[in-house]
Amino acid sequence: MLESLTLGARPQGRTALAARWIVAHHGGSHRLLEHGEIVLEADRILYVGPRFPGEVARRFDLGEVLVSPGFIDLDALSDLDTTLLGVDCGPAWAKGRVWPQSYIDRGPYEMYTPEELAFQKRFAFAQLLCNGITSALPIASLFYRAWGETVAEFEAAAEAAGELGLRVWLGPAYRSGGMVCTAPGVLEPRFDEARGLQGLDDAIAFVRAQAGRFGGLVQGMLAPDRVETCTQTLLTRTMAAAADLDIPVRLHMAQGLMERQAMARLHGSTAPQWLASFGALNDRLIAPHAVQATAEDLALYAAHGVTVAHCPLVFARSGAALNSLAKLRQLGVRVGMGTDTAPPDMVLNMAVGVMAARLMGDSLTETAPEHLFDAATLGGADALRRADLGRLMPGAKADIAVFDMADPLIAPRVDPVRSLILGATGRVTRAVFVDGRLSMREGQVPGLDMATARARAQAQFDRLVAKYPDRTWGHPPVGTIFPPAYPPLP
Repeated sequence: MLESLTLGARPQGRTALAARWIVAHHGGSHRLLEHGEIVLEADRILYVGPRFPGEVARRFDLGEVLVSPGFIDLDALSDLDTTLLGVDCGPAWAKGRVWPQSYIDRGPYEMYTPEELAFQKRFAFAQLLCNGITSALPIASLFYRAWGETVAEFEAAAEAAGELGLRVWLGPAYRSGGMVCTAPGVLEPRFDEARGLQGLDDAIAFVRAQAGRFGGLVQGMLAPDRVETCTQTLLTRTMAAAADLDIPVRLHMAQGLMERQAMARLHGSTAPQWLASFGALNDRLIAPHAVQATAEDLALYAAHGVTVAHCPLVFARSGAALNSLAKLRQLGVRVGMGTDTAPPDMVLNMAVGVMAARLMGDSLTETAPEHLFDAATLGGADALRRADLGRLMPGAKADIAVFDMADPLIAPRVDPVRSLILGATGRVTRAVFVDGRLSMREGQVPGLDMATARARAQAQFDRLVAKYPDRTWGHPPVGTIFPPAYPPLP
């Protein structure tokens, strides 16, 4: 498929892609075009419809595929996922997910080298492309960091995105505090306001220096880490800076019991209610995950134009779910999608989103596959204020994913969108264009051998796991922190 095109390059002249199905955009919503053609020219879509009557430089008949808008991932993992370790290993304070007092006393340290931090983002970006994701707002854990993310690693991330051909919104995460385990099950907040404000200043400088690079593929965002690690001063200044820079803000809140308890203790309210009290809710805000959001919280989101980044897969693993997608839609809350885990399989993520919504009581029509598809495309584009993304129509950016609907493991096939979401995974992604550039073909991305990178990622991750006792209460061995599913054979 597309063998004559150069991986990592934008073809010169017009390129026509014929396909059995195309998710076209018409009249403000997606429409399914059968036996159609899409024509790309430079970074834009020129035409979507029946066979293009004009001249083209090249034409490809892609056969039994679904040509789709590239997915927009509002919470895209950009490290090697440590949360997978803890899904069946709890509680969090005993598994290295909360710093113990002894770790604070010795001084938190960076558990990865600068080179390892740069590599893991490049590897994660490649995985996003391999799963049909063309736009991403990266997220990473701060549990293994000295404090926040650094400008240097995000400069490397910008280079990786530009070289691989991934559209990104970047900004190093910062915070004013964190939770500390002072006794088994006892968590206490610790704050360093000056450090948080310095992190914000560094993030602003990064955005000013990097936004617009690589022909606009790299844009800026502000990413205060988690709401319970932030102060009112930090968030007030963050929102003012975002308005000045005209960029989005992503802040994790209403996402877990630990946060809810911490917010009640610190501020006497839920996170959304606290932000509303000092004017920090607005339509720039992207707020993963809302699984702990109350009815009042959701009403505030709707009233202030907040976007929920819905990440159903990562929460379903531990038995949690948004309650519910239909309720958010009925309230008028804007919803986009995030993967927030590895592998960043947006197709599987959407499937779990459908299942979880129905388990929470949504009917077949209240939450259907197309509602998740809309969130992964149009919802993300709206959150980013980018009407040229998330849709295939003339004038839109040429950000396209090609899915193999002839895969023998998803037979028989019915409606292609339903078959993709409910009967496949992201592994049927065959090609991805970003900004008109061929950024992924048959699992390969420009400048990175995926098999070699996979081995390097595993070795790097294994070294991180070996350090888990350093930051776990009581410093138990790794085998105690993460016991195997089955005991070893004697």
